[in-house]
Amino acid sequence: MSEGPDRTAILTALDQVIDPKSGKGLTSAGLVRGLVLRGGRVAFMLEVAPADIEAYRRVRDQAEEVLAEADGVETAQVVLTTELQAPSAPQMPQLRVTPRRPVPGGASNPQHRAALPESPSQRRARVVEDPGAQLHPMVDAVKPPHVLKVIAVASGKGGVGKSTVSVNLAAALAVLGKRVGLLDADIYGPSAPTMLGVDGDPTFDEEKRLNPMVAWGVKVMSIGFIVEPGTANIWRGPMASSALRSLLNSNWGSEAEPLDVLVIDLPPGTGDIQLTLVQKLKMDGVIIVSTPQEIALIDARRAAQMFEKTGAPILGVVENMAYFADASGAKVPIFGTGGARAEAERLGVPLLAEIPIEVALREACDAGAPLVATTPDSPAAKAFLELAARLS
Repeated sequence: MSEGPDRTAILTALDQVIDPKSGKGLTSAGLVRGLVLRGGRVAFMLEVAPADIEAYRRVRDQAEEVLAEADGVETAQVVLTTELQAPSAPQMPQLRVTPRRPVPGGASNPQHRAALPESPSQRRARVVEDPGAQLHPMVDAVKPPHVLKVIAVASGKGGVGKSTVSVNLAAALAVLGKRVGLLDADIYGPSAPTMLGVDGDPTFDEEKRLNPMVAWGVKVMSIGFIVEPGTANIWRGPMASSALRSLLNSNWGSEAEPLDVLVIDLPPGTGDIQLTLVQKLKMDGVIIVSTPQEIALIDARRAAQMFEKTGAPILGVVENMAYFADASGAKVPIFGTGGARAEAERLGVPLLAEIPIEVALREACDAGAPLVATTPDSPAAKAFLELAARLS
């Protein structure tokens, strides 16, 4: 049985393929990005400028041919993708000091001279955003082919159960008879493979698009299927964005059988991954997930503000870990109460669901068996099914 390909041997082999622009081998030219060795599978991204995409199609084919002949390689894939256009000038926020408060009377005021050497305590640092980097509605955004509806699940911070909501929402929609896809967009911390109990190497269609894996009636795509299990993805923002675009362009459906709903599990925050999605992907709406406590709600507001600025409608708020039911059935609000409902009212959107804390829910996620599919009568599963019904 083959031990799998050797990384050094693979890089050496790829240097036999010449980059037409630099005249160097692909490895020497720095074009072998995100190299993945998983069993007998080898893949990497060939990222070029948009204007060069046609010129590099033959280079991609040559690279795949070289990889296929290397020892230990059973499957070879090279993803040809375009790099993001660099801005014309650095879009960096600037740290400035607020101006001194003016003294009435200006220079004619005898206090004016004494006011000039303002003490440091009267000054305040602030970040001034570059006007050229401001967000605005993305008019060029489109949906993936044969996808009817796109719903993103977002949060401002980690640890609020956003992936739990995403996985169980997708599974609940499948229970309701919808053709559903789940895109795990957390490039640095993918969790969908574990929560859905699915593993393996995705195949490719004739257009070299990834074919999603299927679990519990859900088509699912995640970087976790591509990289080595347990491997840290130490990638800069552009590389992560390129990986996300490849996942997003997977083979989600066909003209005869389009996908009814694509659920996107976003990473926490408002960084590169979120910006890539709002720039490229037309979304039908966004669900904001939060716990009842104020520290989570503060970050949820930031996420909501980002999507509001880009024109993506906020469908509503989901309050996760809303309460714990004790042995008597009494609801114990461990993280507080009413916070997400008040935040939904502030945003002018509905509170879509209140998901209770359940040991069974945690166990189902760890076991890779969505609660809505295995224990549909549990309080949490009922809440997810009602959420799916409201959104379908």
